[in-house]
Amino acid sequence: MTIKNLFSVCVTLCIFAVAILAGRLLWQHYMDAPWTRDARVRADIVNVAPDVSGMIVDLPVHDNQFVHRGELLMQIDPERYRIAVAEAQALLAARGADLQMRRRDAARRADLDSLVVSSESRENAVRSADSAAAQYQAAQAQLDAARLNLSRTRVLAPVDGYVTNLLTHRGDYAAAGVARVALIDSASFWVYGYFEETKLPHIKVGDAARMQMMSGEQLQGHVESIARGITDRDNPVGHELISDVNPTFNWVRLAQRVPVRIHIDAVPPGMLLAAGTTCTVVVTPAAAGTGADTGADTDAAGPGRPAGPRHQPLR
Repeated sequence: MTIKNLFSVCVTLCIFAVAILAGRLLWQHYMDAPWTRDARVRADIVNVAPDVSGMIVDLPVHDNQFVHRGELLMQIDPERYRIAVAEAQALLAARGADLQMRRRDAARRADLDSLVVSSESRENAVRSADSAAAQYQAAQAQLDAARLNLSRTRVLAPVDGYVTNLLTHRGDYAAAGVARVALIDSASFWVYGYFEETKLPHIKVGDAARMQMMSGEQLQGHVESIARGITDRDNPVGHELISDVNPTFNWVRLAQRVPVRIHIDAVPPGMLLAAGTTCTVVVTPAAAGTGADTGADTDAAGPGRPAGPRHQPLR
């Protein structure tokens, strides 16, 4: 074998080895590495509904406006509720006068001699005074309820957030318990990454995560929690509450995707974060990064309470 042929063989073997190594790395990246393109930005959406019914006489907010907690979102016509307060006040005054009269009558009968007033008459006077006291307490409760309803004509923002998709207008009739304003909590943004089940063994709570938005911006966060169940579409419940097993089976089984909640540690200044936008999530296992420290913070925060700094709302 000549030197030229030997050189060609060596080059071929090197190219073949590089190809195998590249294929191996690509396989590990796509099949084993904990990352996903299927991720969504989520946020808590508060559906604000009035506690009383009436016509909307004032709507000082507009679509996509940022509002602080306690700011007025809408004003229900208060006139009917002011009248109810006045009626309750008048009823309370009448019940109070009746109560005083019956108490004086019961006290007067108690002071009289038994030859003048019978014991039955004394007992009736006491019972009448007790009944008047109960009616007075009911009138007081009615007044408190009327005042509460009057105060609830002012519908206030329960959280700091953004008014979104505002379809309510001044002059509309608002029914009690029916949502009229949707408010996105500005301090509640997180990311839901849907990871294939084959990648879940590489993901632990507390692992560092990097989120690449489709706009090119990046966020840093950590794994907050992993869902413990998804819907099994192949095992519905039959009409007799037993499993309805599908007799057919697909030989090509796709890996199920399980939601993994990613806590956003911080939002870069000036970045517009909107619920529903998509991103790519790459998780760095604790053994390869600093996710273990973050996990300790998550455990210390307690169940249901995200650890780490919450981002400041963008206005």
